[in-house]
Amino acid sequence: MGSHTASTDPHAVPDLPTPVTRAGREGLDALLARPGGALIGLDFDGTLAPIVPDPDRARAHPGAVPALTALAPKVASVAVITGRPPAVAVRNGGFAGVAGLEHLVVLGHYGAERWDAATDTVTAPEPHPGVAAVRHELPGLLEGLEAARGARVEEKGRAVAVHTRRAAAPQAAFEALRGPLTDLATRHGLIVEPGRMVLELRPPGMDKGVALREYARETGAGCVLYAGDDLGDLPAFAAVDELRSDGVPGLLVCSGSDEVPELRDRADLVVDGPAGLVDLLTALAGRMA
Repeated sequence: MGSHTASTDPHAVPDLPTPVTRAGREGLDALLARPGGALIGLDFDGTLAPIVPDPDRARAHPGAVPALTALAPKVASVAVITGRPPAVAVRNGGFAGVAGLEHLVVLGHYGAERWDAATDTVTAPEPHPGVAAVRHELPGLLEGLEAARGARVEEKGRAVAVHTRRAAAPQAAFEALRGPLTDLATRHGLIVEPGRMVLELRPPGMDKGVALREYARETGAGCVLYAGDDLGDLPAFAAVDELRSDGVPGLLVCSGSDEVPELRDRADLVVDGPAGLVDLLTALAGRMA
């Protein structure tokens, strides 16, 4: 897939890269020609924010908010779609109270909770009872598995994630935990979503594809860009493909990672991580009417 490397000159206007697929080029053309009907969908961790060993310390790239404030007023909406609680993404992204971000929403917990910048409010249904049951049993399960030593549990409110990046053998821990965590999730009506050295236990029917499709329908999007970096972004890529088949142009962007070739190989455009995405968003804003 096409790639784009971030500029090293902070004052340079980034080049707008060309997607390598015909569908991607059509999506980009539509975004530039009709920005007022465009939906920009963005993952948070690994896309707007660099991946870090401790997810609580993840923060948006320094150029992310300036790029979004330049872009958001020109499009129908910017939606940050994440498995995190929306309040955490808002805090870690620095999105609250920023002039120019009135068209931004955060669809947290894969769309189960929503924060609107225009009103600074979160709306949410009742949580799935299986999450509380899993949260109660998880410490005992991890304590009984030698391979889990060094794994870290992240509390996500409507989901629970187990990170293995800090384990002595991260990939081995990931593989060893996948079966037991799947069994635990299934007993309580949940599913396991694998990612980059992380296994997330969450309710079924919640994914970024569902969130993106529903929000695109709500906003009446005439074209869609979605950018992500992980396996959890594959459903959103599939949603863009479905929208394309319905006549809505779309552009698929991978925030480049060799850890997730499945996503990279499906993208119309690959950028160099969060810095490259910032360049892309800045370039788009500069070229939109």
